[in-house]
Parts: sequence; structure tokens; C-alpha cells
Amino acid sequence: MERPAWAPQGIDLTVPSVSRIYDFYLGGSHNFEVDRQAARKAMEFMPGLPKIMQANRAFMRRAVRFAADEGITQFLDIGSGIPTFGNVHEVAQAANPEARVAYIDHDPVAVAHSQAVLAGNDRAGVAAADLRKPQEILNSPVVGELIDLDRPVALLLVAVLHFVEDADDPQAAVDTLRDALAPGSVLILTHASYEGIPLTQEQAGGTVGVYKNIKNPLIMRSREQVMRFFEGFEMVEPGLVAMPEWRPQTPLAQEDPFAFSGFAGVGRKA
Repeated sequence: MERPAWAPQGIDLTVPSVSRIYDFYLGGSHNFEVDRQAARKAMEFMPGLPKIMQANRAFMRRAVRFAADEGITQFLDIGSGIPTFGNVHEVAQAANPEARVAYIDHDPVAVAHSQAVLAGNDRAGVAAADLRKPQEILNSPVVGELIDLDRPVALLLVAVLHFVEDADDPQAAVDTLRDALAPGSVLILTHASYEGIPLTQEQAGGTVGVYKNIKNPLIMRSREQVMRFFEGFEMVEPGLVAMPEWRPQTPLAQEDPFAFSGFAGVGRKA
């Protein structure tokens, strides 16, 4: 396979990537055939995956605008993925041109494409790092240059914690990040879950199996488990809800249950 110009050297074009699969679900072009094959296989078990990803992205934009309206001008987006329409810096800087955004991702394509998109934007930057090593994120140059941890920050953990296994202690990672934030900061979070969607055990197992086979385990958690990530935060109304139900800007269409899978919420650090 010929390597596209946007693909960094060293990437194995035969191995699927979660970031590139997500890009495919959103209609992006920064994915390979191996990613598309994995995405289509997952959709055989869970056909509503693209709608789930679109609902996730729409929530993120609403939550960023909420944070900006609250006067927050600093955004730390961990597991930011490959840039697509309505990125955090676009939403935040449309609300306030002075807003600063630090993106973090461990996927080389996500980092490389983010660097290209952010060229010339001195109020946004990206670094390669992993949520499972939160102190490295906090100590990274991009955070040091763009984020003042003595002032409120919007911390985004959008569609990332469900790729962190319990053995890697995602709660400890969230706690470390929370403890570094100033009072008035907000946590913007989404997480995958089977609650509320009509899946058979075979479909559920098949979806998880696709991600397990690409060495990116998908960890579905219950609402109660997801709520624990908000320890130390006061929930912003309407609390932890299905993604389309968090402060919708248009009337909700309930006909597709897949769009209502997973949970989304915003918490404020007192």
C-alpha cells in the first residue's frame, strides 16, 4: 500500500487505529482500508456506531461552548483524535479569540494532522502523550506553554476513558488531572455504555471483540461506574445523561436508540 502524504513515517499501515476508525465514522478521510474494514466489522454488530460518534461530537461542541460562556478560556483536550469539523479550538476561539487549547493524543496520525491544522495558531498546540500517564501530560511543553493551571481549565475526556482498561487504573489518571486543576475548572466527559440500547449478548460481544482484535480494548461501563470519574466535581445540570440529552439545541428525535447510547456530563470543581 502506498503511504499517503499525511501519514507519518513509521506507522504500520496494516494495523487499525482507534483514532482513524473514529475518523471514518465521522466521514473523515484520514483513515486506511484496514481501518475501514475494522469499522465495518464493528458496524455489523452495532450498526448505529456512526450516529453514536456524531452525537458524541455534537455534545463536545455544546459543552465547550458552555465552558466558554462560563468564562473559561483554557481547554485541555486529552484523546483529541484526528481533527474534523468543529474542533475544540474552533468552537472555543469563536466564542473568545483569546482562548487557548492544548490537544493531547498518542496516535501519530492524530498528532501530525493536528500540527498541520494548527499551523499559525499560536493559541493552540498538540503533544503526543497518553492518558494513562497523566503526570507526563501535565509536564508536557504544550501544557506548560498554553495552560495556566492556577486558573480554571476545561478538561476534556471525550470518548477516551472507555479505551483505558481497569488494570491501567483510569480513576487514578482522572484523579491526578483533577487535583492539578484550579477551582472553577470543569470536566467534560463522555463514555461508551451498553445501557439503553437494544443489543443482544452476541452483538455486544462482537463489538468488543473487534476492538480487542486491534489491541484497543473497548471497555463498556455502567452509569454508576462512569459517575465515579466525577468524584470531586459538582455535576452541572442536567447531570450525567445520554449524549443528545445534554442541553440540546434542537428538539430531540427519539426514533434511533443508538444515538442515545453512552453517557455525557460536565462537572465543576468547587
